[in-house]
Amino acid sequence: MIYFDSGATTLQKPPAVAKTAAYAMRRFASPGRGGHRPAMLAAEGVYACRLEAAALFDAEPEQVVFTMNATHGLNVAIKTLLKAGDEAVISGFEHNSVTRPLYHLGAQVTVAGRKLFDPADTLAQFDRAVTRRTKAVILTHVSNVFGYVLPVEQIAALCRERGVPLVLDASQSAGALPVSLKKLGAAFIAMPGHKGLFGPQGTGILLCARQPETLLEGGSGSVSKNPDMPDFLPDRLEAGTQNTAGICGLAEGIRFVRKRGTERIFAREQSLTRQLVRELSDIPNVRVFTGPGQAGVVSFLLGDEDCEQTAARLAEKDVCVRAGLHCAPLAHESAGTLETGTVRASFSAFSTEREVRRFVRLLKK
Repeated sequence: MIYFDSGATTLQKPPAVAKTAAYAMRRFASPGRGGHRPAMLAAEGVYACRLEAAALFDAEPEQVVFTMNATHGLNVAIKTLLKAGDEAVISGFEHNSVTRPLYHLGAQVTVAGRKLFDPADTLAQFDRAVTRRTKAVILTHVSNVFGYVLPVEQIAALCRERGVPLVLDASQSAGALPVSLKKLGAAFIAMPGHKGLFGPQGTGILLCARQPETLLEGGSGSVSKNPDMPDFLPDRLEAGTQNTAGICGLAEGIRFVRKRGTERIFAREQSLTRQLVRELSDIPNVRVFTGPGQAGVVSFLLGDEDCEQTAARLAEKDVCVRAGLHCAPLAHESAGTLETGTVRASFSAFSTEREVRRFVRLLKK
């Protein structure tokens, strides 16, 4: 099997991830729900993951909140900062996990920067769009459709200068690009555990630099007499029983990333991207979406064939890619592919040059 769908979830993971998750499922109870050994082991395992994430993302351990996924975290961040009628500025490459909460809130949305692989234009558009009326900027680090790396550091600096809170969607960058809560000065950074951090599905992280509003209320294992949720992190956002086994598995994924290094991981993904773009460009009637600084995501179209049909034929050959709009219609609208969608190949640290060559050979056939 060739697995090129890591933009959705990484299938190949460090062996310690599954091993540790299975061990935790057998031996660990619920953190903060008892003083017995299984509960204390669970608390230690969860805290160990908090420490690993804090070290990787330049945050304090208590700023690391565990979520179900990036969508969960983005909903918390957006609904903390915005209410109906408030103005939000977003890029032209945002995922539905950003656009749908904004629509649901009734926020006034300004879309800035719609030119693919043009960071100068993106920055200029944000410079014009972010004003005193802006209540929040929500920005993806890397387009999940095209691998476009947005000028996050410069936009973050602009937000700091103008006193506008920044929410960063690091779904496609966490584990591959440097992400620092302190350096960016972001209010919130959301990410999944199951993509570039190589954790199990059902895990995510929200880095909180400010006090959030709650999305869920319930048991927290602390200050139980209080009718409201605790006013301190991470307890304020971690209502109910946590995914302890998943979080312990996530800790091993983060350890793998820290040991290998994001710079090395990203360099490998970029190398595979360049190889695939080069070889796809040699196939007649293939349209490839590419540009400078592209991350480990490549979208393409094979002639006039429907993208879903291309992906289905590849699946018959045991090749895993994704086709369609990738839950990001705004990005496709910006790129002019809203009516066609694209076929997307996306890499991880476990993808290889040999797989890229075989993938291209199958396409040529």
